[in-house]
Amino acid sequence: MGGRLLATLLLTAAPLALGAQTFSFGSVRVEGNQRIEAGTILAQAGIAQGEAVSAGQLNDAAQAIRASGLFESVDLVPEGNTLVIRVREWPTVGRIAFEGNDSISDEDLAILVGSVERRIYSPTQAEQDTAAIAQAYVESGRVNAVVSPAIIRRDNNSVDLVFQIAEGGVSEVERISFVGNRGFSDRRLRNVLETRQAGLLRSIIGSDTFVADRVNLDRQLLTDFYRSRGYADAVVQSVDVNLTRERDAYLITFNVQEGQRFRFGTVTVTSTIPEVDPSLFERAVRVDRGQSYSPVAIDADISRIEALALRQGINFLRVDPRITRDERGLLLNIEYALVPGDRIFVERIDIEGNATTLDRVIRSQFNTVEGDPFNPREIRESAERIRALGYFANADVQARPGSAEDQVVIDVNVEEQPTGSLSFGVNYSSDDGPALIASFSEDNFLGRGQELQFDISTGQDNRRFNFEFIEPEFLNRDLEAGIDLSYRATDNASALYDTSAFRLSPSLGFPLSERGRLNVFYAAEFTDITDVAGDRTDDADDRASLIIFDEADQGGIWTNSVGFTYSFDTRRNNIDTPTNYAFRAGQEYGFGDRTFIKSSALASAETRVLGEDVTLRATVEGGVLNYTDGESRVTDRYFLGSSIMRGFERGGIGPRDADTGDALGGNAFAVARLETEFPLPVPEEYGVAGGAFVDYGSLWEVGKSRDDVTILGDEFTPRASAGLSLFWTTPLGPLRFNFSRPLISEDYDEVQNFDVTVSTRF
Repeated sequence: MGGRLLATLLLTAAPLALGAQTFSFGSVRVEGNQRIEAGTILAQAGIAQGEAVSAGQLNDAAQAIRASGLFESVDLVPEGNTLVIRVREWPTVGRIAFEGNDSISDEDLAILVGSVERRIYSPTQAEQDTAAIAQAYVESGRVNAVVSPAIIRRDNNSVDLVFQIAEGGVSEVERISFVGNRGFSDRRLRNVLETRQAGLLRSIIGSDTFVADRVNLDRQLLTDFYRSRGYADAVVQSVDVNLTRERDAYLITFNVQEGQRFRFGTVTVTSTIPEVDPSLFERAVRVDRGQSYSPVAIDADISRIEALALRQGINFLRVDPRITRDERGLLLNIEYALVPGDRIFVERIDIEGNATTLDRVIRSQFNTVEGDPFNPREIRESAERIRALGYFANADVQARPGSAEDQVVIDVNVEEQPTGSLSFGVNYSSDDGPALIASFSEDNFLGRGQELQFDISTGQDNRRFNFEFIEPEFLNRDLEAGIDLSYRATDNASALYDTSAFRLSPSLGFPLSERGRLNVFYAAEFTDITDVAGDRTDDADDRASLIIFDEADQGGIWTNSVGFTYSFDTRRNNIDTPTNYAFRAGQEYGFGDRTFIKSSALASAETRVLGEDVTLRATVEGGVLNYTDGESRVTDRYFLGSSIMRGFERGGIGPRDADTGDALGGNAFAVARLETEFPLPVPEEYGVAGGAFVDYGSLWEVGKSRDDVTILGDEFTPRASAGLSLFWTTPLGPLRFNFSRPLISEDYDEVQNFDVTVSTRF
C-alpha cells in the first residue's frame, strides 16, 4: 500500500524524476464517468492492456484526457496490476442567467455568450463569455464594469451559470482636444468627429461615450476633412486616449500635422493608348486652376472620364492621376493619364446577410453586372451607395479571385438594421400652434427599398393628413416614382372662414446630371371655402371680407395640373465642403375649367469663413401665380409664414381687406434672406450656436377687385425685418429660435417678434 501511495505521489509531484520507472498493467479500470463511455476515455489515454509504460507516459495520458475538455479532474492511480483512471465530469449547464445588468438587456447579452444550456459546462468558454460581456460594457462607455461568472450546483451533475455584473457608471468623453492645428479651431474640428464631448444632454446622447472603433473612424474623418480643403500632406499622427484618475471619463487628444495648403495648378489629360484621343475626355474634367486641392474632386473627374470611356465603347481604360508639386507656388499639377487597364471581368456578385432586403435592391446600387469589365473604383462607389441606403448597420464589399485568372467575384456581406419608425407626440409651430401628431415611416418597405410614410396632425386651428409612397427604381431604372396624397383643413379659430383641400399627385423623378434632378408630376386638387363668418349685409366688424364671400359662393372646385421641378445642389454626391450652392425652379400648368401657370424659384449659397467657424448664407425666393381662365382664390394664393419672411405672422403681410382686416394672400411674392451663424462662448457640446439675419421682401396682387372693397397692399410694398437667432441641436431635432424686429412695415401688418422653427439650410 505504501509503495502504491508513493508511486502515486511521485507521478503527481515529480513525473520527470521517475521517467526511467516503467509499469505494466494487466487491466485498466475507469471510475467516475457518467455520460462519457469508458472506451472513449481509454482511447484518449492511449494505454493498452499489458503495455509497458513509463511514469512520464502516464502523466501524458492524464494530460490527454484533460485536454478533451470533458472532465473537471483526472487522476491515474496504479493499484497493483490494475491502472485506475478516476475522472470527474464537467456538469451540464442547466440555465444561463444574468444579474445586475440594467443598461444592457438579457437578450442582448445572451447574443454575446458562447455557453449553451443543456451542454457541458466549460470554464474556458465561461471566461471568454465574461470577456465578451465586459467588452460590450466598455463599448457602451462603462469601462469600470465588473463581470464575474458563478456556478450554482444542482442535482444530476448540472449547474446554473450566472454572470454577476456590477455595471458602474458611464465613463464619458470629458474632453476632445487637438495639437498641431493652425488652420482650424478645436471647435470646428470637433464638429467633424462622430465622438462628442459629454454635455447637458448626456443622459440621452449616445455619442459622448468612448468607443475605440468610433475614434478610429474619427481619425479618418479628420484626415479627409483636411485633405478636402487643400492640405494634401495632412495626417493624424496619433490619438492619445487617457482615463481620468477617477476612471469616470476619457480625455482624447488628436495629434495633427497639417502641412501646407495647396491649390490645383495645370490640369491636363494624356493617353498612352494609341486609339484614344485625350482631347475627347477634357470635357469631363471639372477641376480648375486655382481651385483648392481636394482628392474628392480628382475622384469625381476620374469617374466622369471612365463613364465617358464606357459610353465611347472603350473598355479596360484606367485613369492614372499623376501629381507633380510646385512647392514654391504651393500648386499641385494634375495629369490624368489614360492607360490600359487589366482585362478582368466580373464573374458574379454574391450577396449574403440580407434576410429582409431583396437582392435586387442591393444589386441596383451596382452599375456593374456579371460579365462586365471589372472596375475597382466603381465597386468602391457601389459599396458607398449601399451604405448610404441606411438599411444596413454594416456593409462590406470585397473582390476575390474567380474561377479563372481573368475573373473576379464580388462578395457583398450586409448586416441589416431597423428602417422604420412609429411615433406619437406633440408638435408646436409658431404659425399653427400646438398639435397632436402621429407618424409612421418605413424606408425599406417589405425589403423592396420603397419608402412609405404617413402623418396625421390635429391642432386647435388645423388638421392635416399626408401619405407618401416612393419607388426609387421604377421599371428597374434610375427612375423614382412616387404618389403623394394630402388633406388639410382649417377652421374659424384662425380666420373668419373654414377651408379644406385635398390633393393627389403621382410623380416621376430622374437625374439630369451629377447634381441636377428633374421631377415631373400630375396633380388633382379639390379646394373648398365654407362657414364664412357673418352675412354680406353685416357690418364689416361682424363678417368676413366680401371677396371671401365671392370665392366661397363658387363652392368646391376641382383643379387639374401638370408640372415640373428642377433642382441643382452641389451637396449631392459630395462630402462636406466649405461652399455650396442650391437652385430650385418649377412650373405648374393648370388645365380644364381653370387654366393657370404657377412659377416658383429659389437660389441659395452658403460659405464658411474665419476657419469655417462662421457660416454666411444668402437666399432669394419667389413665386408668381397667373390665371388665364378663372381666378385665384384664398386657397390658391401665397401666404408667407415665418419660414419665408421672419418678423411677421403667417398672413401678417400682403393684401388685406381694409374694412374687415382679412388677409387675402397674394399671387406674387419675392423675398431675399441674408443670415450668419456663429459660435457662442459656451461649451459646444451643448449644441448651441448664435445667428443674425435680415429679410427683405413682399407679397402682393390679389388679382380681383370690388368697388365696395378697399384692398391694402395690393401693389408691391417692401417689408424688412432683422433679428437674432439661437440654434440648438437636440436629440429631437435641430431647433431655431428667432427674435425679430420689423425694420420696414405697414400699420396693418401683423408682427411676430418670436418664433420657433426646425432649423434647415437652404
